[in-house]
Amino acid sequence: MSKTWYDMTLHAMLTDSGDALLWGEKSDYPVAGESFRKLLFAWHEPSCYGTALELQQAGELTVTVLPAEMVLPFFASPGFMSIVRWHTGNETAAALLASAPLLIKAARDGHYVPNYNSYRNGRLEWTWDRGSEELKELDWERLQRQDVLGSELSGLRSAFSAAVFAEHYADEASMSDLRRDYPALFRQPGDPSAAVPGAYAEEEWLAALGWKPDTAPFRPALQLLEPDDEAFDWRLRLVLQDKNDSSALVPVRLSEDGHASGAWTSSWTPYIHERSPGWAARLIAALPDRMSGDELFAEPLDDEAAWQFLTADSRRLLNDGWNVMLPGWWEAASKRKPRLHARVKPDAGGRGQSLFGMNALVDFDWRIAIGEANLSETEFAELLSRKEKLIRFRGEWVYLDPALLEQIRKMMDSISPDEGLSLQDVLQLHLLNEAEQEKPAGRQRTGENDAEDDEERVKLEVELNSHLLSLFRQLSRPSELTELPVPEGLRAQLRSYQREGFTWLSFLRQFGLGACLADDMGLGKTVQFITYLLQHKEESAAPALLICPISVLGNWQKEIARFAPELRVLLHYGKERMTAETMHPALQETDVVITSYTTALLDQELLQEITWSALCLDEAQNIKNAQNKQSVAIRSLKARHRIALTGTPIENRLSELWSIYDFLNPGYLGSARGFQHRFAGPIEKHRDEERTAQLQRLVKPFMLRRKKKDPNIQLDLPDKLEMKVYINLTAEQVALYEQAVKDLMERMKQLEGIERKGAILAALTQLKQLCDHPVLLTKEAALSESALQSEERREAFISRSAKLERLVAMVDELRGEGDSCLIFTQYVGMGRMLADILGTHRGEPVLYLNGSTPKAERDKMIDAFQAADENGPGIFILSLKTGGVGLNLTAANHVFHFDRWWNPAVENQATDRAYRMGQKRNVQVHKYISLGTLEEKIDEMLESKMSLSENVISTSENWITELSNEELRDLFALRQNW
Repeated sequence: MSKTWYDMTLHAMLTDSGDALLWGEKSDYPVAGESFRKLLFAWHEPSCYGTALELQQAGELTVTVLPAEMVLPFFASPGFMSIVRWHTGNETAAALLASAPLLIKAARDGHYVPNYNSYRNGRLEWTWDRGSEELKELDWERLQRQDVLGSELSGLRSAFSAAVFAEHYADEASMSDLRRDYPALFRQPGDPSAAVPGAYAEEEWLAALGWKPDTAPFRPALQLLEPDDEAFDWRLRLVLQDKNDSSALVPVRLSEDGHASGAWTSSWTPYIHERSPGWAARLIAALPDRMSGDELFAEPLDDEAAWQFLTADSRRLLNDGWNVMLPGWWEAASKRKPRLHARVKPDAGGRGQSLFGMNALVDFDWRIAIGEANLSETEFAELLSRKEKLIRFRGEWVYLDPALLEQIRKMMDSISPDEGLSLQDVLQLHLLNEAEQEKPAGRQRTGENDAEDDEERVKLEVELNSHLLSLFRQLSRPSELTELPVPEGLRAQLRSYQREGFTWLSFLRQFGLGACLADDMGLGKTVQFITYLLQHKEESAAPALLICPISVLGNWQKEIARFAPELRVLLHYGKERMTAETMHPALQETDVVITSYTTALLDQELLQEITWSALCLDEAQNIKNAQNKQSVAIRSLKARHRIALTGTPIENRLSELWSIYDFLNPGYLGSARGFQHRFAGPIEKHRDEERTAQLQRLVKPFMLRRKKKDPNIQLDLPDKLEMKVYINLTAEQVALYEQAVKDLMERMKQLEGIERKGAILAALTQLKQLCDHPVLLTKEAALSESALQSEERREAFISRSAKLERLVAMVDELRGEGDSCLIFTQYVGMGRMLADILGTHRGEPVLYLNGSTPKAERDKMIDAFQAADENGPGIFILSLKTGGVGLNLTAANHVFHFDRWWNPAVENQATDRAYRMGQKRNVQVHKYISLGTLEEKIDEMLESKMSLSENVISTSENWITELSNEELRDLFALRQNW
């Protein structure tokens, strides 16, 4: 075989794309394509030894296609087999073998430049830099002779370009760097510089790109001259600026064919003659109207043409790479947009003025700022009547953009000073203007088209008088308000921040402005509102209306009775609630009416008849869905002042915040659709920082939010804050409770001794379980996994127990604040139910420890909880007997006693799982008590030690079995007044 294939002739041809078509001959006969490919590329690893190369049929020949990026590397170092002696069969093959080593070295060493001809045709390609030392050895004349490469020279350039891409720009990172460093290389073919044939000399183009230094001693520029005492028109001229003396400008006259004339130094002449045809071609393409006869810029410009050049033509020329010299005042004038001011009149909002609520009208007049001048409405109208875009006004040039002036006119037409602006409009404008002034320079919004919109939009600004300036400053700085004296009827010692909150609520009431008190759970929103009620109870013929979840109706009754016993409370709830006939007389003797969200919807028409002294929503997130009937009904109620109490003003989406604010100050944040477009969309989807800052500005005056972590709050809080959470039974629980008591009392008539004691203890357990959830008594099957996943079925199950409903809401709030909790219950079934419900509802791991938990698993749970990993478990449910002692769970700062134990010491031991050495945060303890039930009665006994020794109560529940039937009835019977 070696003797047969010793001599071989190699033929090559280059395509325009740079691929090489290769074939071989032996003794003037073509070699089979497959055999040829194996022989030629036997040692060529990049092509997988030829196997990755395509074979094509060209007439009777079978040719091997070598891709452009492999051509120069292969021919620079072909690696021929030693058993084959290759000969070049044509000039292309010989030229490739001769030039490839030099060209590939030039490519690798960076001796390449962008190909100007390809760029003008919209393609990025590379060509060799003929000035490099490596390429001086090439015989360019020979290469370009028709019998060497001829038309295939473009193919050689393409192969060189492919080699450059492969060596230097093979990945996206390097291409990104190229785009960043040379953005002009990536212009579209429609750009003027790419569209004008021959617009640049190649060296000038490379200099304009920044690829090579510009060796010319000058730079061309277009200069716009303004009218002066000698020339009454605008003029445009081409000048050459000396690079060594930027103040030296040489005017140049330029004809259509590119002939340049002027007085310049002789050393500039070669550069000018080479480049002036390109200048003419580019300028005629960019400014076709600037020809007069056969000369550019011979005629002066009128005001309209000057305005066109300043605002549009100059920008296009700058993008095309021209230097443009405009009058010195233009940059500042172009940035100074006309500004429209609504100047509030000096007496608006003063003490003698009626100002109540967001819809109160404020008197103002118009002022228009143009440059440094402030114009009245009349002066502005006179200026507009001149219908000029560039004018001298009060000694300075002023640029009047017709589009912006039209916006100002429309704004002024849409708001009549005779009717006034609403307080809401004035406050919004003031806050948004402040946000704009505080925006860091250069910060850009991410929302689509926002920056462009800002450029083309006139902003309406407001000038406040001293009265409103003082009011708005106080709104934003509640801590600086003069604190009100605490009403005498309050039976509580207010902490400093609570007194501040009560003062703030009263301050907003003074102006009819709604308030959202959004303190963290446990900071005393309840006592702050009760203090507010005491302060203002005599101010209106109607009482205040408090709307809250059913689960806290009793808690509010208890807390008002505790802190403000002189307040007269009317509970409007249940089947026996009052009608229109009975309610109106009763309101004469009432300071506050308490009702539930559900009842407010049912009795919407009745409650609408009254203008309440104040309307307060507790757990205001209950109206987060603005479109549901309950929210619509509540927003329809009338009141002198509106207040929202919530620890979670936003649970999931910004629309929830809008719903609360639309209740407090209707229309303040616009329509729901407008709010979504203006704020919710940009913030939630694009994390728009500027819109976020604007919304924060608008929201802040009407929301007071203090967190437990605030230093001044931490100092005020005790180490351990215990609170009782009073909760009403649901209707289902009431019916089951009363039936259980009735059955027990019937049995007591026939039972004695040990049977009687057993029946009492069994009934005791039943009633306590019933207070937790009816399912514990009815023995229904727990929710299946699929049922738990159904939000509707899960919420229906939760709503059957007011305790469970309240617990879910409080856990949501504390977890939203980043806190962790322990939940103690006596009953295994309740613990398992809580773990399932909270785990599914929260979508996070929930730990559950009871007596059947193996020690290894128990230890693992404790370690996971104590790890304080932000992604780890933050809810730990424990049975009271198993988890109440011996554990260190200081990662929790909330403790819930879901059902009460008879022994206070046992509860305190359980609480001390969190409140012990190593605890660095304040601990809040929540003790749930079902109103009207034996839970409340036992709690009262524990508090007052009423007729029972502490030792008896703390020992066991057996003392209950010794009570008489009458005493049992008193202890177990449901109190109807709750």
